Amino acid sequence: MRALEIPLSSELEKLAAAGLTRQRRRLDSPVNPHVTVAGQKMLLFASNDYLGLAAHPDIIAALSKGARDWGVGSGASHLVSGHLEAHETLEQRLAEFTGFERCLTFSTGYLANLAVTPTLAAGRDDAIFADRLNHASLIDAAQLSRARQHRYPHGDMAALERLLSKSAAKTKVIVSDAVFSMDGDLAPLPDLFRLAERFDAWLVIDDAHGFGVLGAEGRGSLACCGIRPHPRILLMATLGKAAGVGGAFVAGSKLAIEYLLQKARSYIFTTAQPPAIAVAATKSLEIIQADEARRAHLQALIRQLRAGCAALPWRLLPSVTAIQPLMLGENDKALALSRQLWRRGLWVAAIRPPTVPPGTARLRISLSAAHREEDVAKLLHALRELAAGN
Repeated sequence: MRALEIPLSSELEKLAAAGLTRQRRRLDSPVNPHVTVAGQKMLLFASNDYLGLAAHPDIIAALSKGARDWGVGSGASHLVSGHLEAHETLEQRLAEFTGFERCLTFSTGYLANLAVTPTLAAGRDDAIFADRLNHASLIDAAQLSRARQHRYPHGDMAALERLLSKSAAKTKVIVSDAVFSMDGDLAPLPDLFRLAERFDAWLVIDDAHGFGVLGAEGRGSLACCGIRPHPRILLMATLGKAAGVGGAFVAGSKLAIEYLLQKARSYIFTTAQPPAIAVAATKSLEIIQADEARRAHLQALIRQLRAGCAALPWRLLPSVTAIQPLMLGENDKALALSRQLWRRGLWVAAIRPPTVPPGTARLRISLSAAHREEDVAKLLHALRELAAGN
């Protein structure tokens, strides 16, 4: 072993000893609740395909037509020559759907989040106020900024208010997930907006896990909470979860979006997403808006799961979303239960630090509108049997 590799090997050994080693599993079938993994049939509860659109035939057809019409790649960044009519159409439809004046599309949600916060809070006289359980992309975005960072305890509006009241920052930016990806709970969005108004702050909301699922016609967490589009709000959402495709967007006022277009490094210096993806996402948006039955079925499955888990020895965190975390606490317990379920043909991810705080390892049960009642019943039956045997 080369000397420079020794620290890498040592760190990997530490991860293994702490039960924190991760591995990829190769799917041999398209994403839906019933998948094949290395020849084994599995019932999947570990996907973010919340509406079951990842293999929707109409979206597949739109993607194929998009490739025939526009080719495979965009060829350049949006600001050079990579902004095609397909991208423009998607941005216009997203603006109409969310109610904001304008949108920018990105290849990933990570890139979208890296574009917003460091661009708004770019100087040392600025300040960022972030929920402690924000997604890694929001944390990294804050670290890329030269602004002063303040992290408040999860959902603690009194603590956030105290931090804001003490701040003399030139520009203040409040940043929060809407639906927290590992807890499944909804941020107190009305309170966040009131504080943003009171302290003249930007409000940056990551709705990756609420868009398409919550609110009338799936318009997202802001709509669910009755918050209308406002010039001080910038909304980020992904198109690879409930929308079933890929990419992301940021929505806001015309002025704010133009500012991002001119200044955001992760927008300026990256190749635009393939135009066929934009065509597929546009078709997905049509389905999301029209198919209320998918959201109703998903909510019924959530109620079924929560009722069935009530008697289990493990605590299910409060959540009305497709993300249903079953708390185990210790890494080895979460891994053991996940492996036991795997042997029964059930794929439920064990989530451990650093994704979640130490001592809060869990199974992240992720539901989809493509699941059937009998799928959830099978999971509940296995959990009850395993609980009885422990």
